[in-house]
Amino acid sequence: MLSKRKATAGCALLLLALALSGCSKKPAAPASSAQIEIGTASWYGVPFNGRLTASGEIYDMEKMTAAHRTLPFGAVVRVQSQVNQQTTEVRITDRGPFVQGRIIDLSHAAAQAINMPGTASVRLEVISMPPRRAAEMYAVQVGAFAQRADAEQLRTAMAQKFGTANLVFRPGDETWRVLVGLQPTEEAASALAPQVEREAGAGFVVLVDSDQ
Repeated sequence: MLSKRKATAGCALLLLALALSGCSKKPAAPASSAQIEIGTASWYGVPFNGRLTASGEIYDMEKMTAAHRTLPFGAVVRVQSQVNQQTTEVRITDRGPFVQGRIIDLSHAAAQAINMPGTASVRLEVISMPPRRAAEMYAVQVGAFAQRADAEQLRTAMAQKFGTANLVFRPGDETWRVLVGLQPTEEAASALAPQVEREAGAGFVVLVDSDQ
C-alpha cells in the first residue's frame, strides 16, 4: 500500500512539473508598433542596377533587397501588399526612397514577388534586426546634388540655422547629400524635420550610417 501511495504521489508531482513547464513557455511577443509600418512602396532597377548601394554592396535588382530611410542595413522585413495580400521578405541594403509619402523602395525582384507593377500600399513588418551599434543617430536629409559646391552652399545655410549639417557622398548615384541635425532618436529627428522642411523645402528622416 505504501509503495502504491508513493507511486501515486510521484505521478502527481510529475504531472505538476509538466504543467508548470508548459505554463513557463511564453508565447512569442507580437511586433511592437515601431516594427510595423504601412504606406506606399515603389521599386527601382535600371539605371541603379550594378551600382553601389548606401551599404557598400553592389545593387542587383534581381535579389530580394530594398531601400529604407531609417532601418539599419541587414534588417529583414516582411512586405505585404495591401492590394492582393501577397508577401515577400527583403533585406535592407540601401537608403531611400526620397519621395514624399513612400516608405520603402523594393528591388525589381521583390516587386515582382508581390505583383507590384509600379507603386502599391504595403504593410512592413520587421522580422529580424542586425546587432545594434553602440549608439544610433538620426538626421534630416534635405537635398542631393551632383555638384559638391551646390551641396556645400545648402549645408552652410542649414548649419547657420540649425547648428549641425553635414555632407555625405553616395558613390552609387554620384550625389552629395545634405544631412541636418544629429539626434539620438528617430522621434527627435521627426520633430526637427518639419522645421527643416520649412526652410529647405524638403526633409526626410534618415539613420546616420556608421561611415557618415
